[in-house]
Amino acid sequence: MKLRAWDLGIIVAYFLVVILTGLWVSRRGAKDLDSYFLGGKSLPWYLLGISDASGMFDISGTMYLVSILFVYGVKSIWLPWLWPVFNQIFLMMFLSGWLRRSNVLTGAEWIQTRFGRDRGANLAHLSVVFFALVNVIGMLAYAFKGIGKFAVVMLPWHFTGTNGGPFSDENIYAIILLGLTSLYAIKGGMISVVITEVMQFLILTLSALAIGTIAIWLDERHGEPGSLLPSLHDDHRHHGAGAGVLSHGPQEH
Repeated sequence: MKLRAWDLGIIVAYFLVVILTGLWVSRRGAKDLDSYFLGGKSLPWYLLGISDASGMFDISGTMYLVSILFVYGVKSIWLPWLWPVFNQIFLMMFLSGWLRRSNVLTGAEWIQTRFGRDRGANLAHLSVVFFALVNVIGMLAYAFKGIGKFAVVMLPWHFTGTNGGPFSDENIYAIILLGLTSLYAIKGGMISVVITEVMQFLILTLSALAIGTIAIWLDERHGEPGSLLPSLHDDHRHHGAGAGVLSHGPQEH
């Protein structure tokens, strides 16, 4: 993909802003463990909510949503609700109050607070630690592959020119981008993560509105509203793959 100078300028400016933000708030996050991991318990609820909403967006997840839309049609929009029903509603609405009153920092500490320190509690403690490690490694690998596949298409630079192996362009892009993200997240702690995710949410929202407006405008330019949709259906019928993505499921083929 060819990017103009101002496109690259926006990308560079974004990374500079988030890195400098992480460095700027790092002094506040370095006061104690509560400040680093919990933002000193002083962050307003609406910023935490926006941060959590922003954290639900990622390029790997976007690829997944596009793939299930291709397979299942519009009915696929119900599948992502499986995650927030358990995570946001049960964990954040019910468990969060107990966690706040317990003054613990991690899930492992919560297990000890809830069940004590006997043999069963220690085994439960170890299970939480093991799950956290596996989950973190899995999510990092998930993000690593997604951001690499996206960046190699969107960004113009080529490092080794190879598509496979440990030193492929995809992997090098992923290392660079995850390294920059780790820099501001590790340096600034929870406050840095919340601030940058609020920025990302605003960018995502404005971008979505702009893309939707442009799509509607282009659709109207081609004639009657909705005139682009038949051309999509015709294209799917001609090519045979993904037919009826917009209105049909796989059982209707």
